[in-house]
Amino acid sequence: MRQAVTILVILVAVLALLAVGGAFYIVNEAEQVVITMFGKPVGDPVTTPGLKVKIPLLHTANYFEKRFLEWDGNPNQITTEDKRFIWVDTYARWRITDPLLFFQRLRDERGAQSRLDDILDGETRATIAKHDLIEVVRSSNREFVAASDLPEGTEAERPGAIEYGRNVLEQEVLANAKSRTADLGIEILDFRFKRINYEEGVREEVYQRMISERKRIAEQYRSEGAGEAARINGDKDRELKAITSEAYRQSQEIRGRADAEAADIYAVAYNKDPEFYRFLKTMEVYRETIDDSTVLLLGTKGEFLRYLEQSR
Repeated sequence: MRQAVTILVILVAVLALLAVGGAFYIVNEAEQVVITMFGKPVGDPVTTPGLKVKIPLLHTANYFEKRFLEWDGNPNQITTEDKRFIWVDTYARWRITDPLLFFQRLRDERGAQSRLDDILDGETRATIAKHDLIEVVRSSNREFVAASDLPEGTEAERPGAIEYGRNVLEQEVLANAKSRTADLGIEILDFRFKRINYEEGVREEVYQRMISERKRIAEQYRSEGAGEAARINGDKDRELKAITSEAYRQSQEIRGRADAEAADIYAVAYNKDPEFYRFLKTMEVYRETIDDSTVLLLGTKGEFLRYLEQSR
């Protein structure tokens, strides 16, 4: 019994010593480990998760990511084949496929990021330098759609057709970069142009040209609107004059017919009793010309005095 207790104590002491000395290490699902002794790799990489054992004080566990990693490039000024100065900002994703080879060639993620800077920036510069700017900014030959329809005569402002396009250039950079990282224990999964812009001086010129073009189109719209307004006003004035002339003609015709009918009525009435008609007309003249303050000087033989004399 005492011997068993002694053995148990010894085992516990050994396990405690191993634990304190670093004999155990844990690998989770997102990690992979390379064991080194005095800086040199020992055995195969550990890629399965779980509790692992190594020689304490001699072996060192070097952990590496198994998940996808990010590479964010620095914006670089690049010249296209058609001599356009542009700023290009890029982005890529990569992973460690062979942790042992990765450790031997690059040591850690910092070394990998530095190597990727050289490879991806260099391939980006080389690829863009072989193509025109339109190939970098466009991805297809779809029909150009502006914020508003351009008027006739501005077809030259529409972007031209492309032969390759941005997506093909991205794949070209990716393929060339993959061929240069095959012996580094890493794999580049994806590469993208994150942002493309003109160099600052050229950008201001482009903005001014865009502003001038928009102003020119706006002025063309204004002139077309003014011409259309003048045409509408001209049509309105012409139609108004035609309506006024027609109304005046009709009113004169109606007035002429009315005067003719009135003359006919007067003539008929006069022919029925000329003396009575003459009397009525004379009375109307009296009413219109004579009031309480009127003084008349009339001759004895005048027609105007005849009915006044008869009334006495």
